[in-house]
Amino acid sequence: MAITSLQQRLSVFLLVLVVGIFSVAPVHAENSRYKRSVEKYTIPNVVLINQDGKKVRLQELLKGTTPVVVAFIYGTCTTICPVLSAGFVNLQGKLGATGQAARLVSITIDPEHDTPKVMKEYLKRYRAKPGWDFLTGSRTDIDSVMKSFNAYIPDKMSHYPLNLILSPKDGSWVRLFGIMSSQEFLSEYLSVAGK
Repeated sequence: MAITSLQQRLSVFLLVLVVGIFSVAPVHAENSRYKRSVEKYTIPNVVLINQDGKKVRLQELLKGTTPVVVAFIYGTCTTICPVLSAGFVNLQGKLGATGQAARLVSITIDPEHDTPKVMKEYLKRYRAKPGWDFLTGSRTDIDSVMKSFNAYIPDKMSHYPLNLILSPKDGSWVRLFGIMSSQEFLSEYLSVAGK
């Protein structure tokens, strides 16, 4: 079912409202809406396709000297994915204001429908800046990646809010399960970055 322009505007309005509420929420550990853990994952050496139709080896994309944030979403989602994507937008904006660039990776959980064109339009809708990639691939490769992050779900309708931040220092992953305020997300990112 196609999303109409009115539905898109309503979704963006609700997204801005939700992000605004979470952005001003005080940061108190005892009241956190998310669970944090530190994990080690072995990422499969798969080749995925980004929003520009270019092949990307996932292990290579995750290498570097800055943290990498990974989330699992899909292009037609109207529930959790817009909130996760708004978190990416806010993180890009806050880091960009300090001269830092975030490395963000969204991986589709709906590869049958999320083509490079759909993913490019999705990133455009969120005004994504350079450094945010949206990846798709075969169902087998996507399932393999989800399983490697202990994030496998049998169908896209049962997905949940999950952000993962790779520490370039030791290869560990900070697993953030649940909804966070933009300040909590920024704090988690900066703690991994060592700032």
